[in-house]
Amino acid sequence: MKDLLCNSAYFGVLISIVCYELGVILKKKFKQPIFNPLFISICTVIIMLLLLNIDYESYYTGAKYLSYLMTPATVCLAIPLYEQLELLKNNFKAVIAGILSGVITSLSCVFALSFFFSLDHKEYVTLLPKSVTTAIGIGISEELGGIVTITVAVILITGILGNIIAETVFKLFRIEEPIAKGVAIGTSAHAIGTTKAMELGEIEGSMSSLSIAVTGLITIIAASIFANFI
Repeated sequence: MKDLLCNSAYFGVLISIVCYELGVILKKKFKQPIFNPLFISICTVIIMLLLLNIDYESYYTGAKYLSYLMTPATVCLAIPLYEQLELLKNNFKAVIAGILSGVITSLSCVFALSFFFSLDHKEYVTLLPKSVTTAIGIGISEELGGIVTITVAVILITGILGNIIAETVFKLFRIEEPIAKGVAIGTSAHAIGTTKAMELGEIEGSMSSLSIAVTGLITIIAASIFANFI
């Protein structure tokens, strides 16, 4: 049975989709942020691989085909932005200022915590791209000499946490402006967080989509500067 699963090109795709659908069902049933479909699917896939004693390479042989769809899926986020283009023009300065402050805050926090915990340069630059989408984060980590696999894990964790706690943070700090919500989510929690922004509303989703791209571009430049601090 194990050999059959490992040799199947569809095993990784199948288990990924099934586990994600399980997460969707749980989210609809319990309606709690902790039941994030991506978070549930990651945990479930790990458990199943451990129970079936299947190594990651065998799983990824099939799952990689889903990874190929990440880039075009991210590009599709430009559609809601196009629909809110006039709103963006009217609030352009505020949106850019919000994204820029978010990027600087993210990088500064990584620097402060890395300095506090005495991380070396390689560990430090690995964490710098934590708030950008995976495709951009991998490139930044490779360029700066970080550990790419850990960078990917940190990006996923950041996105999932952002998705889970976004609404709670907005209620806690009484943030009600849709544009502010979208910029905050997209800047801090990239594409995974943007799914939450789209649940909140069309404006939130479009502003979050914009923030993903702009955050990535600013981070490419800013991360190379911050990389020299440690």
